[in-house]
Amino acid sequence: MRIRREDVETVRERSRIEEIIGEHVSLRPAGVGALKGLCPFHDEKTPSFNVRPTVGFFHCFGCQKGGDVISFVQEIDSLSFAEAVERLAQRLGLELRYEDDNGNEGKRPGQEGVNQRRRLLEANRMAAQFFAEQLGTSPDASIGRQFLVDRGFDQAAAELFGVGFAPRGGEVLTRHLQGRGFTGDELVAAGLSGQGRRGLYDRFRGRLIWPIRDVTGDNIGFGARRLFDDDTIEAKYLNTPETALYKKSHVLYGVDLAKREIAKSHQVIVVEGYTDVMACHLAGEPTAVATCGTAFAADHIRIVRRLIGDERNSGGRVIFTFDGDAAGQKAALKAFEDDQRFVSQTYVAVAPSGMDPCDLRLQQGNEAVKELIGSRRPMFEFKIQSIMNEVDLTTVEGSVRGLRLAAPVVAGIRDEVIRLGYAVKLANMLGMEDEPVRQAIDRAQRDQRAGGAAGAVNGGRPGQGRESGAGGRRGDGGRPPRRGDGPPGGVRQADGSWLMPDGTYILPPPEPKREWKGKGGKGGGWGEGDRQRWNNGEGKTGYANNNSYGNNGFGHQGGWNDHEPPPDDVPPPPEDEPAHDAFDSGFGQPGRSAAPRTSMRPNMNRPNRTDPVAAIERQALECMLQVPRLVPPHDADTLSGEAFQTPAYRAVHDAIRAAGGMAEATGMAGPAWVTMVQDYAPDVVVPMITELAVAPMPADREEEMAKYAASMVLKVAETALLHRIGNLRSRVQMMAPDDDMAAAFAELVAAENERRALRDRINGSSLE
Repeated sequence: MRIRREDVETVRERSRIEEIIGEHVSLRPAGVGALKGLCPFHDEKTPSFNVRPTVGFFHCFGCQKGGDVISFVQEIDSLSFAEAVERLAQRLGLELRYEDDNGNEGKRPGQEGVNQRRRLLEANRMAAQFFAEQLGTSPDASIGRQFLVDRGFDQAAAELFGVGFAPRGGEVLTRHLQGRGFTGDELVAAGLSGQGRRGLYDRFRGRLIWPIRDVTGDNIGFGARRLFDDDTIEAKYLNTPETALYKKSHVLYGVDLAKREIAKSHQVIVVEGYTDVMACHLAGEPTAVATCGTAFAADHIRIVRRLIGDERNSGGRVIFTFDGDAAGQKAALKAFEDDQRFVSQTYVAVAPSGMDPCDLRLQQGNEAVKELIGSRRPMFEFKIQSIMNEVDLTTVEGSVRGLRLAAPVVAGIRDEVIRLGYAVKLANMLGMEDEPVRQAIDRAQRDQRAGGAAGAVNGGRPGQGRESGAGGRRGDGGRPPRRGDGPPGGVRQADGSWLMPDGTYILPPPEPKREWKGKGGKGGGWGEGDRQRWNNGEGKTGYANNNSYGNNGFGHQGGWNDHEPPPDDVPPPPEDEPAHDAFDSGFGQPGRSAAPRTSMRPNMNRPNRTDPVAAIERQALECMLQVPRLVPPHDADTLSGEAFQTPAYRAVHDAIRAAGGMAEATGMAGPAWVTMVQDYAPDVVVPMITELAVAPMPADREEEMAKYAASMVLKVAETALLHRIGNLRSRVQMMAPDDDMAAAFAELVAAENERRALRDRINGSSLE
C-alpha cells in the first residue's frame, strides 16, 4: 500500500518549510523572500544554508544538500519518504489515504507496517505520561515530591517540565505498555525495558524521572535520579541507553522549551543538571539547557550554533555556568578548549559562593540567578585568570612563565580590538611593560598561523597547551596542512571546485583525458574536454557534459543510450526513488506519467559563475523555477534546446521543457512545479534545480519581478540569436560566387532585424 499522490502533494504544499526547518536552525532574512542559517547537515562557520518559503525548497551551498520539506524531514530524522510524509501529515492533522499497485484505495497499514521510529516515540510519550501520573498518585512517590519541594519546585513546575516518578516494582511500566499494544522488543528498543533471565523488567525503578525531548518536542528518552538508599544501582543519575531515538551526544535537556528564546535572543546558557535548567527557566532565564549524562562536546556545539545563528556580527552569547568546586573549574577549562568552535562570544558564570543555579535560587531567590548570568566573564578572561592563579607573580620566573602560558591565549582572540585590550590587561597583571607582552603575543599568533592552521580548520584550538609559545597544538592530533586542502575559507564542492565566501568559485585543474572500452567488440572512448561521449558500437551515441545531451528524446538524456549498459564506473539509477516509492502516476495533469529519471555521469562540470553567458542562463532558469507565472510563456517555451550553451543549465532547461514549460507551470504551487521539473531531470541535475530554486532574487515587487523575468528570458533568446547570426555570417563569407548569395543575405538581414526587435523588448523590460 502506498500513499496517494494527491495526499503527498497536499502535505508538501501545506507544510510550511520555514517552520519545520526553523525547529532545527535559526533562520534570518537573506534577501528578497529568502532565509539563511547554519547548515544542520555539516559544520560551518559562515551560513550557507538557504530556504525559500515561497518555492518550498532549501539548499546548502556548502555541502550541496537540498530538497523540499519532505526531503528535509527525511534527512534530519533518517526516515524513508513515506515515513516523512506520515510525520508531516500528523503535524497537519491530515488523514492519509493509501492505495495498492492497481490504484485501489485501501486502509492504513496495521501495526506491523508502521515504522519503528513512530512506535518508539509513542512508547516514550506514553511512558512519560505514566511517570507523570505516578508522581501525583503513587504512595512511594512522596519522597520524589519532597525532593522537588526541597529544591523550590512546586506542582506547576513539575508539570511544566513533565517530571514524573518510576514505581519501585520491577515490571509496572512494562506491563502498562504491553497492555496498550507494545511488544517486548519495542520496549527494549525504546530503552524503557531490559531483558533479563526471567523476562522483561523496568529499566527505571524507584527514581525521579525527567523526560528528555528533542528540538521538535518529541520525547526520546529519560533521565532518572536515585531516591532510595536501597537502590541497587549506585549511580545518582541514570539515563536512557543509546537507542534509535536517543543519542546522548546529540541531545540537550530543555532545548524544546528554550529554542524559541535562544533564536530570539541569540543567547544560550549551558548548565550542568536538570534542576539547574528548571531553576534558570523559572527565574526568568529561559535559554538554559544541559547535557544529558555526558560532557559538553562537538555535537552539542553544532546544535547550539544552529539555534543561536552563530555567525559573525550576530552578537551571539554562549554562557557556561559551573560549580565553584574543583570539578567545576576543570569543566570550565575544558569548555575553553572548544571556544574557537564558536563565532559568538563565550562566557563563564560562576557564583561567588560556588553554588549552582538551583541552590542559588533556593537560597537567594530568582534575582540571584539573574545576577549570576549578568555577572558572566568572557571565557578568555576566565582562562587568563586561571593561569595567573597557577604561577607566582612575585618572582620574575613566575611572571615569565605566566606570560608564556597566557600569550597564546590572548593571541587566539579573534577580535583585534579586544585582543589589544587583553594585551594591556595581561601586562598589568604580570607587572610588565606593554611592549614585551605585545611582542610575545605577536610571536604566539605567528606560531599559531604557521603550525596550527590544520588544527583550526578541523575544530581544534591552535596554539594552546605550549608553555614556550613556539607552536600550536593541532585539533586533529597533529596532522599538518596537506596539499590540495583548498584556499582559505573555501568549501569543497562535489565537482572538486571551491566555493569562496564571496560566492565565487575556484575551479580545479582539468582532469586528464580518460578512455573506456567495452567488451565483445563493442567499444568507445571518452572524448576530450566537455564533449565526453561514448559509442555503444552500434552507431548510437549518448552524451554527458556536452552542449548536446543526445538526440533520442528526453528519455535518452543522461550520458548513454539505453540499448547498451553504461560504463562500469557509472552508478545505476537509485532503486528507491522517493517520488515513485509513494506513487507511480507521476506529477502534472491527470493521466500524465512522469518519465523515469535518467542517470548521468556524476562528474558534470559546475558552471563557471564568472561567465556572463552562464550568469544570464542561470538567472533565467531561476525565474522559470521560482516565479513561472511572471515569465512570458511564449518567449520561454519557444526557446530551443540549443538556446542554453552551458551544459548543466541546458540539462535543467531540458527538464523544464519536458515537464511542460511555463504553460504547464502556470497556476501550480512552487513546491509542486519544482518537484515536477526534478522528476523529469537526470539524477545529477536534481541538486542544481534545487540550488536554482532557492537562489536570491533581485526584486520583491511583482511588477519589477515580471520585468526582470522577461528581461532574462529575452537575453537568453538574444544570445541564441547572436550565435545563429554568427553562423550565417560565416556561411556567407565562405560561399562560392555561383551560390545563392541573395537568399543567404536575406536570411542574415532577417535575423539582424529580429535581433534589433528583441533588443528593443529587452530594453523595455529591464530593471533600472
